[in-house]
Amino acid sequence: MKKVSRVLWGIVLITLGVLLALNALNITDINVFFDGWWTLFIIVPCTVGLFTEREKTGNIIGIVIGVFLLLCCRGILNFSMLWKLLVPIIIVIIGLKMLFTGIFGNKASEIIDKIKENGGEAKVGCATFSGCNLNYDGELFEGAELSAVFGGVKCDLRNAIIEKDCAVKATAIFGGVDIFVPNNINVKVTSNSIFGGVSNKTAAHKDAPTIYISGTCMFGGIEIK
Repeated sequence: MKKVSRVLWGIVLITLGVLLALNALNITDINVFFDGWWTLFIIVPCTVGLFTEREKTGNIIGIVIGVFLLLCCRGILNFSMLWKLLVPIIIVIIGLKMLFTGIFGNKASEIIDKIKENGGEAKVGCATFSGCNLNYDGELFEGAELSAVFGGVKCDLRNAIIEKDCAVKATAIFGGVDIFVPNNINVKVTSNSIFGGVSNKTAAHKDAPTIYISGTCMFGGIEIK
């Protein structure tokens, strides 16, 4: 993903540089600083993030906000209508994501439910107005449910025994959840976020078990390292 991000940003910068050079040589006369040009600082990064980041919802919302602001600056829409239209559209985007997640299933929830159906018990970590540190060194790990409400949860799986696909369901409401995973594990994330998000800093590995992480964030964040 980092390589793709660099390539896309490289294309953006090369295009901008060539355009400025052509204008300087009077070959073209394209007004780079058009009305609302500053909205590109919202639209372009979110568009790049749409292709390079695993979590898409925040970038889609960013693009919508940027385009709405651009249309207002261009006189196509009125600023007084901005919030009247923008907020419903953002709600619809979040609702559609939750709908598709519900229709096509959530692998993390399926694994957790299966553990319980087989008489097992998913590990639980909860922090409410407090902190919680979980360490599973040398333990067989199959699944966990983590929640941070005005608090923080740290879940360390780096030295846990992971023999097959497992799952983590994490919720962060005005709080944060940090999940540390082994270097030789795949991580797949699904999330529902409102004014928050999930950051996945792990790399992909072939023929390795996968940790399926389902994240729900509201004014909070989940980091996977």
